[in-house]
Amino acid sequence: YIMTKKIAFLFPGQGSQVVGMGKDLYESYTVVKDIYDRANEILKKDVVKLCFEGPEESLKETINTQPCIVTTSIAAKEALQYLTGISPDYVAGHSLGEYSAMYTAGVMSLDTTLNSIQKRAELMQEVSGGSMSAVLNATAEQIKSALEEARKIGYVDIANYNSPSQIVLTGEEKALDAASKFLLSNGVKRVIPLPVSGAFHSKMIEDAAKEFYNYVSDIELLDAKIPVYTNVDAAATTFAEDFRQKMPVQITSSVYWTQTIQAMISNGVEIFVEIGPGKVLAGLNKKIDTNVTTYNVYDKMSLENTAEALKALLTKV
Repeated sequence: YIMTKKIAFLFPGQGSQVVGMGKDLYESYTVVKDIYDRANEILKKDVVKLCFEGPEESLKETINTQPCIVTTSIAAKEALQYLTGISPDYVAGHSLGEYSAMYTAGVMSLDTTLNSIQKRAELMQEVSGGSMSAVLNATAEQIKSALEEARKIGYVDIANYNSPSQIVLTGEEKALDAASKFLLSNGVKRVIPLPVSGAFHSKMIEDAAKEFYNYVSDIELLDAKIPVYTNVDAAATTFAEDFRQKMPVQITSSVYWTQTIQAMISNGVEIFVEIGPGKVLAGLNKKIDTNVTTYNVYDKMSLENTAEALKALLTKV
């Protein structure tokens, strides 16, 4: 059986975590249980308890959030492939989610994926100072003017191009405040401060990126079997050494998510499946392009519904 339409798997990033994520999948599918149990062994911490029972305060700590989301996403992906046998044409992940995408594409083993994400989380957890805010429904012109104003006061940058109607700013708190005030007094209705420990995806965390560069220089990476659209450039990537270069850069670089989805669509992708906790990426897809179909896999019911829908699109060879 093959898919009649091009399909891409997408994996969510930090902020999509929720206590209880993956629990009913764990109780229903051996392939899922295997991934979680392996994660506990590899990371030497109780990922299962953190995901299923929390408490929310612990799950929200970067050091726990990152490995827990990646474990949940990979486990859900294994369940979907177990039920359908479908391989995607392309994969991508939002920031942290890029690791689930690289795992899916065969760039990294489960051990390497989880150890890398744990290291990344540790380095990012140590970051303090700076903050991030989401800006809704601002024009490119409004953003540009706000950045110009705010940069007179301090460092501020664009962290994420999430959709045409949502971008995330990152940087020094006083500069970010100035940008927010400017936007709100110039017609932008909503600027939402994000609950993060520092200014991620900015040059303020260059130290973390440098240390991570040293870490990834030694890990085993393989060429991708499925092209991964990477955050730093929205480009389809397959060579192991390209991933090695991009992984540390991703920590300080903007996430070109809108551009990633648009590039996939222009390469013929008609169906997206968001795999992992939450529905953030499905929501962004609606804003990026109303014509594409996005399914979700985050619990037993959504998994089974999505599997049925995808099977209907398969044709006998």
